[in-house]
Amino acid sequence: MDTPIEHGTSWISRDVIGLALNRFLSDFGHEAGTAILPLFLAVIGAPAVALGAIEAVSDGLSSFSKLFGGWLGDRVRRRRPWAALGYAVTGVSTGMYALASAWPAILATRAVGWAGRGFRSPLHDAMLTDVVPPGARGRAFGLDEAADTAGAIAGPLAALAIVGAVSQSHSSLAAYRLTFVLAAIPGLLSAACILLLVRENTTRAVNMRSFRGSLAALPAPFRRYLLGIGIFGAGDFSHTLLILYAAQTLAAGRTQHQADSIVIQLYAFHNVLYAAGAYPVGALADRIGKRGLLVGAYVLAVVMNALLIGTPSSVVSLAIIFAIGGAVYASQQSLERAIAADLVPVEVRSTGFGVLATVNGIGDFVSSLVVGVLWSAFSPAAGFAYSMVMTLLGAVMMIVALSSYRN
Repeated sequence: MDTPIEHGTSWISRDVIGLALNRFLSDFGHEAGTAILPLFLAVIGAPAVALGAIEAVSDGLSSFSKLFGGWLGDRVRRRRPWAALGYAVTGVSTGMYALASAWPAILATRAVGWAGRGFRSPLHDAMLTDVVPPGARGRAFGLDEAADTAGAIAGPLAALAIVGAVSQSHSSLAAYRLTFVLAAIPGLLSAACILLLVRENTTRAVNMRSFRGSLAALPAPFRRYLLGIGIFGAGDFSHTLLILYAAQTLAAGRTQHQADSIVIQLYAFHNVLYAAGAYPVGALADRIGKRGLLVGAYVLAVVMNALLIGTPSSVVSLAIIFAIGGAVYASQQSLERAIAADLVPVEVRSTGFGVLATVNGIGDFVSSLVVGVLWSAFSPAAGFAYSMVMTLLGAVMMIVALSSYRN
């Protein structure tokens, strides 16, 4: 394991900045494409089931490619070219949406792009861990997550601006195609950031274990940690479901336009808090400890579900719920990776990040599916009750899993 470094040690470097720019530009590009993809599919006559099929296949490939990317990252001396390749593949695939005339072509292209997205993720996290001292990991991963979320906010806004401007003189289809092409540019620039700004420690030991051997080498504390994350994740539904809940609860007594406007503002508020909160949470964690803050974030998710079940449907209560959701994401996304960096030894660190990302991906799939089924079969409250139970169990398990963790 790494030797602890005192708080206050300089941690901002061109490597950290390069990796943050890399995350910002990548999310800017692929989220710009994602924002208009449903609209593009509708224009080319794709059925409603097409989007679900595209997302399911893409997310599945992304989850499995995270495992492979993590394992490969421990076997190669230079992770940087492989990570850059993953970012470039995602960028190029976004631009290639413009060439599609039928939805199966979009499915194939997005599947390749999302496989690249999953593959690069553990490589990125391992490189970030290598270039910051252990005492600054909370801040480093907080900054990294903030940059990622800022790109996810800016990309769709830019896409909507481009579509609006181009549609004034051209068809909507032409506007969408042009936006896809332009969205590939930041994706390619994100790969350039890796190659031009990030340096690697090429003296580290290379792990030549098999895939199964690398998994077996992950330490027991990390395995218990993954169990806590998996239990929590099985109830931590995608917060896009909050959009649906808000839209349904605000429909009474308002026009569709009024309700949609409030919902969009609430989700933007959620994302702004997510982006703005990630770094402060990470910085605070470096000073007072990551364990308590992560468990606190899990407890906040329990509170959010309780409010979804038991509070009156008003704009104020919804604003509180969306704010809590943003705070949960800001803490969870930053601290889970920072703690993983502390728990996994350097020789299998990239593998550990790949397994962590895969567990989170499976949790996202299970939670959103189960909550959605309970919502449709019974009521939204039934789905949120399930989520509340699982997130509470996850918080309890995390207390147990990190009982000996002191960072």
